[in-house]
Amino acid sequence: MGAMNAAVFLDRDGTVNEEVGYLSDLSRLKLLPGAAAAIRRLNEAGFKVVLVTNQSGVARGYFPESFVRDTHELLVRMLAVEGARLDGIYYCPHHPKAGEPPYRRECDCRKPATGLLDRAARELSIDLHASFMVGDKWSDVELGHRAGCRSILVRTGFSHDDAGNVRPAHIKDPELVAHGLAEAAAWVLQQAGADKA
Repeated sequence: MGAMNAAVFLDRDGTVNEEVGYLSDLSRLKLLPGAAAAIRRLNEAGFKVVLVTNQSGVARGYFPESFVRDTHELLVRMLAVEGARLDGIYYCPHHPKAGEPPYRRECDCRKPATGLLDRAARELSIDLHASFMVGDKWSDVELGHRAGCRSILVRTGFSHDDAGNVRPAHIKDPELVAHGLAEAAAWVLQQAGADKA
């Protein structure tokens, strides 16, 4: 393995693209304003930018796993138009109670379990303790902390006080609550500068 890299892990729905519930139609995939520019800034600063997303719609039978791959291919193309890139995409298609095997199972990759980040760290030579996790749910905040990252909660997807996103008592405060990915990226770059000073 070569030198370890710092990464910014991004949740997908509500963080990079608009939250629409279970995204099951490619025509509904729309980037959030400023998201591509924020990712480009992180790319230019030398961060690995890695998408990590739960896609339990596969387990629930809402769409096949091939649709998740198609969605990510389109997302990559949409970002590329604005000069932004993802260094990796990792997703969990499982759910512990919904659907049928092999997708209905306990796994180590469904956030807030750390499996997706652990795998990315191995495959992309990422130093998790120098990295950041950005998402719109408390499970993203918990994931970041469990993996040793700094966590940022963005308000562009599920509201922090949404009934479906109630904060569990055991979750620590995120290091930042940001209006969106642009603010999150600016803070990450500021922290990176402070870390090197």
